Amino acid sequence: MARAPAPALLCVFSGLPGTGKTTLAQRLAREFGAAYLRIDTIEQALRDLCAVDVQEEGYRLAYRLAEDNLRLGVSVVADSCNAIDITRAAWEQIARNHGCRCVNIETLCSDRAEHRRRIEFRHCTVSGLRLPTWAAVEAHEYHRWTRPRIVVDTAGRTEDACFADLLSDLKEERGQIPLHLPPAAPNG
Repeated sequence: MARAPAPALLCVFSGLPGTGKTTLAQRLAREFGAAYLRIDTIEQALRDLCAVDVQEEGYRLAYRLAEDNLRLGVSVVADSCNAIDITRAAWEQIARNHGCRCVNIETLCSDRAEHRRRIEFRHCTVSGLRLPTWAAVEAHEYHRWTRPRIVVDTAGRTEDACFADLLSDLKEERGQIPLHLPPAAPNG
C-alpha cells in the first residue's frame, strides 16, 4: 500500500546579504524538489518590467506564488532577508492558511571580516540587480528573532558542511516536520 505523501512544507530562509542563504536555499530546493522563490529575482523583475520603486511588492508577490504552490501540495523554499517581524509573521500565516508547517532558517556569518569579504567580492546572479555595499549591509534593518528557527552560521565553513548541518537539524525535527528526506546511507 502506497504511503500518503507528506503535506507541503514552507521553508523560509532569512539573513543579511552575504551570509549564504541563497546558496543553501537553492540547494535545499533542489534536494527536495521544492518550488524556489527568491525575493531578489522578484523585486528586480518588478523594477525591470513595471518600473516600480519596490517596497513591499516583492514580498507580497512571493506570498501569492507560495500560496499557489502550497495549495497544489508543492513545498516551497523562500529566499529573502526576511529582516522584520511582520514578514516573518506573514510567511507563517501563509503556511497556517494551507495547513502546512513553516520552518524558519536563519543564516548568519559570525566572522565580521569574512562577511565583509563576501559582500565586497561576490558576483551578482540576478540580471540588473545592484548588490549592496558593506555599509548598506551594516545599516540594514534586521529585527531580533522571537520565533523558533534553525540557525546556520556559515563563518569559516564549507557549503557542504553547512548543508549537512541544515539537513541534520531538519531531520532532528522530523517528528514535527513531514519532509521527504533522503534515506540514510546503508552502514558498512
